[in-house]
Order: sequence, then structure tokens, then C-alpha cells
Amino acid sequence: MKIAVTSTGPGLDDQVEPRFGRSPYFVIVDADSDTMNFETVQNPNTAAGGGAGVQSGKDIAEKGVEAVLTGNCGPNAFSVLEQTGVDIITGVDGTVREAAEKYKAGKLTPATGPSVKNHFGMDGGGAGGGRGMGRRS
Repeated sequence: MKIAVTSTGPGLDDQVEPRFGRSPYFVIVDADSDTMNFETVQNPNTAAGGGAGVQSGKDIAEKGVEAVLTGNCGPNAFSVLEQTGVDIITGVDGTVREAAEKYKAGKLTPATGPSVKNHFGMDGGGAGGGRGMGRRS
């Protein structure tokens, strides 16, 4: 069984990335192996203007993974992964190795829905021109 873990770097000792669609790397771990065999896939969708979660979901599903471990997953990516039969496990943190070990030990449960709204993790979020912005004194 192959699992994909979102990661800030290419190795098992890198941190779990909290964003699915814009994760810099996906570390694909052989969960059936005691040796933690893995391959790393660099995510080409990190700078996408939109649709990063959907495309990342399609890319990961094509790798034959049965589960994705991540910090958060939005509704569009969740839907793509769910339709392809991939379990989505959110709320994951720590290192990729720790996450994979927790999964192998049965300590992680698949999510029943997305953990964030659309466009979570896009650069510039929260920098709106709300009330009071730009007034002169």
C-alpha cells in the first residue's frame, strides 16, 4: 500500500506540509514495507494561479496511492481524491516519518470532509483592503 505525505522537503525527516494542493513535495511511502521505502515527487502545481488542489489530487491519484496524509485539504481537492478512492487524512503534523508510522500503526482516521474552504494557502490571503485601510489622517 502506498501513502502520500505532503512535505516541506524531499525526505522522511522533513516536516509535513499543512497545505495539500500547494505542498512543495509529496513523499510516497510504501506502508507495507518495514524499511520505509519511499519516492519523492516534486509538486509542479505550487505556483498555479488556481486549481492547484484539483491538479495535485489528480497527479497523486495517478501514482496509485491509497491514502494522503496532510495538514489540510480543501473541498475541490477532497472531491477529486474521494472520487478516485483515495483516503484523505487531515490534521497531520510532525515529520513525514512520524506521520507514516502513525498511519501504519492505525492511529490516523480518514476525514469525512474538507478541513478548509476554497483557496486556503494561496499567497496573499488575508491582506485585503478592509474597513479603515488606506485612510489619511
